[in-house]
Amino acid sequence: MLVADRLRYAHEVPGGRTYEFSFEAPAGQVTAVSGPSGSGKSTLLDLIAGFLAPSGGLLTLDGLDLLPLAPEQRPVSILFQTETLFEHLTAGRNVELGLPRQASAAQVRGQVAQALAEVGMPGIAAQRAATLSGGEKQRVALARTLLRRRPVLLLDEPFSALDDETRGTVRRLVGDLTERHGWITILVSHHADDVEALAARRYALAGEAERPAAVAQATGLRSPPSPTIPPPR
Repeated sequence: MLVADRLRYAHEVPGGRTYEFSFEAPAGQVTAVSGPSGSGKSTLLDLIAGFLAPSGGLLTLDGLDLLPLAPEQRPVSILFQTETLFEHLTAGRNVELGLPRQASAAQVRGQVAQALAEVGMPGIAAQRAATLSGGEKQRVALARTLLRRRPVLLLDEPFSALDDETRGTVRRLVGDLTERHGWITILVSHHADDVEALAARRYALAGEAERPAAVAQATGLRSPPSPTIPPPR
């Protein structure tokens, strides 16, 4: 279980907004976070990944305090709206980047092939990333995530650049992998159909115009049971 308890961040600019997040995200499920522009969705992902340092609150994974850990030490993988592949490398080489350096050549080939097969892309290890479609690139990125073996997956609008048919296919794959591997998957999306199709638990972030106070508080939408969220200060 990934738990944030009054996790706070204040943008250090004149008139900068202060955000506060509280939520629980269980393993094997997709937890969705939605809200208008400026409500803090990207800030929340950056806090979980360790790219931003909070001014207060807690962030734990199964009781382990994540806040002292540097980004590269956190058990977190990220899938962005646009795939993060090296276009000049093959699909297999891109997936291989998820493996530790000490793996032998035979182990690398076997694990890369297995990961690509699991995401429905067998036999493309030798194909250059630049020749792949958007949906194929997202699958290769997911295969790399499999090899990283990190329990938390952050999805930052990962389906937005895909056509409707491909979105549905990749979305189902994310749901299947989350359940199969027990990932804690956090989805940020503006698309209601993505949230409806994937999320077992949902949170909404209030926009600045919706709340006079400068605190963005996650609000549980799922019922029953509804996540327990403390009231905003």
